[in-house]
Amino acid sequence: MRGKISDSEAKIMEIIWANGSISAKKISLIAAETIGWNKNTTYTVLKKLEAKGFIKREDPGFNCIPLVSQNQVRKAEVSSLVKKVFGGSRQALFSALLEDEPLTEEEINELTKLIDKR
Repeated sequence: MRGKISDSEAKIMEIIWANGSISAKKISLIAAETIGWNKNTTYTVLKKLEAKGFIKREDPGFNCIPLVSQNQVRKAEVSSLVKKVFGGSRQALFSALLEDEPLTEEEINELTKLIDKR
C-alpha cells in the first residue's frame, strides 16, 4: 500500500471489500448504480488503486482482488488524522469525539472493555 487513499478510491474499495474478487465490469455497474459514475471514471480509479498497491488485477476479465483490508486502511487513515489534526495525541482525538455526543451505557461499556484490553 503506497500513499493515502482518496475519497473516490475509498468508494471503489468499499465495493471491492464487500464482494471480494470482483470483475471491473461488475464494479463499474455497481458504481454506476450507487455512486452515479460512468465506466471510464471507475476504470480510472481502479488503475490508480492498482498503481498504489491497494488491489491487484487478474486476467481474464480484469478481476480485482483487494491487497489491503478495510481495517488496514482505517488504521492508516486514523493514524494520519491523529498526526495531522491532533498533533499525534490520541487523547485529543478521543476528547474531540466524546465532547459533542452523549454515549449510551452500552457504548461506554464497549469502550471501557477496549481500553482494558490494552
